Amino acid sequence: MKIIISNQSELPIYAQIREQLKEQILNGQIAEGTVLPSIRSLAKDVGVSVITTTRAYNDLEQEGFITAIQGKGSVVLSTDNQMLKEQFLMRIEQGIRTAAESAKKIGMSKEELISIMEQEWKGVSNG
Repeated sequence: MKIIISNQSELPIYAQIREQLKEQILNGQIAEGTVLPSIRSLAKDVGVSVITTTRAYNDLEQEGFITAIQGKGSVVLSTDNQMLKEQFLMRIEQGIRTAAESAKKIGMSKEELISIMEQEWKGVSNG
């Protein structure tokens, strides 16, 4: 698990932590059932306040990415979780929207775009 804080980012520090953890959970770098570092430990490692890491963890819990288990810490929830599925759906919709906008800008037909999508689907399925 790697968290990089940027002072140039428009996002507040807690949001940078939240978004980076969320990304790592969604792309499988942090697996289901993984116990995250304690709030104090993460704060120390990243060089931020405990309040900042607490806010990031609380947001992740509200969004359904993690849950706090007494005596164990914060644990990554299953990707079968409905809230996580919703997050994936939002990412897919955004990606498709971007692809459709780009395709229209260069005059690509819907059929050509669908053909590319089908090729990518086959590549992912076989990879």
